[in-house]
Amino acid sequence: MLDLNGTPFQPDTLQLTGIPGMQRGQAWVALVFCILYLISIVGNLSILALVVREPALHQPMYYFLSMLSLNDLGVSFSTLPTVLATFCFNFRHVGFNACLVQMFFIHTFSFMESGILLAMSFDRFVAICDPLHYTTVLTNSCILAMGLGILAKSFTTLLPFPFLVKRLPFCKGNVLHHSYCLHPDLMKVACGDIHVNNIYGLFVVILTYGIDSAFILLSYALILRAVLAIASQEQRLKALNTCISHICAVLAFYVPIIAVSMIHRFWKSAPPVVHVMMSNVYLFVPPMLNPVIYSVRTKEIRRGILKGFYKSQS
Repeated sequence: MLDLNGTPFQPDTLQLTGIPGMQRGQAWVALVFCILYLISIVGNLSILALVVREPALHQPMYYFLSMLSLNDLGVSFSTLPTVLATFCFNFRHVGFNACLVQMFFIHTFSFMESGILLAMSFDRFVAICDPLHYTTVLTNSCILAMGLGILAKSFTTLLPFPFLVKRLPFCKGNVLHHSYCLHPDLMKVACGDIHVNNIYGLFVVILTYGIDSAFILLSYALILRAVLAIASQEQRLKALNTCISHICAVLAFYVPIIAVSMIHRFWKSAPPVVHVMMSNVYLFVPPMLNPVIYSVRTKEIRRGILKGFYKSQS
């Protein structure tokens, strides 16, 4: 569809949507989202502060955890402006270009999280399968290179998306199905040939989630084989215990993604509220759960939090 000048029509603003059927409970939904944001932001900032302040946490495992916390903050801050505007102030419009920017950052941080979880699985693999070379393999320069590599990969693979969307006309309205901008949501209101967008989107998903999850499974298969070769049962449990936090973080990230994919694939007649709620779980739960998981399961993090609490009390 073309405008009067013969150029593809694109709306000045797009309209965001809250949760279908919950208009009367908007205040409660806003309260829930505010609590989720508060837990996520305070928790991840606390993890970062602890790792910076405590010399005992200057280890590869906690450097990767810092990357995960930074990334989770990026996810939270990417969605925060439009979610709070939608649910707290009932302001449901976002500029078209601003929507593309938000879409880029949401997807970039999401794909980066997958890469960071893969790097953390490599950390556990080296720590358990080759502990004598742990410090020589995972040096500070190696960790920095891995972090920059994850950032570069996510940034370059996601960079074409805003331009691919920008070239499309929009003739199916301007109402999106979430309180933030996602690429699949924009494709539902776009006209013209969206095959390039869909094919490239599938390629990026396979390149990130598919390959990352496969290597995470491979690393844990090798870890399990190494653990089973340990003669002492106490040592086996101790080795596996160091992986529990990471396994929980992987499940918190991948289970919602798999659930969303299954619903879109096999339950297309599901009420709109189901799709919206699952998408919200996929974006909001991991950033909130990760600091909670590592605070509860990791003795060093828990000790640092308690030390900071007692210092503030004194």
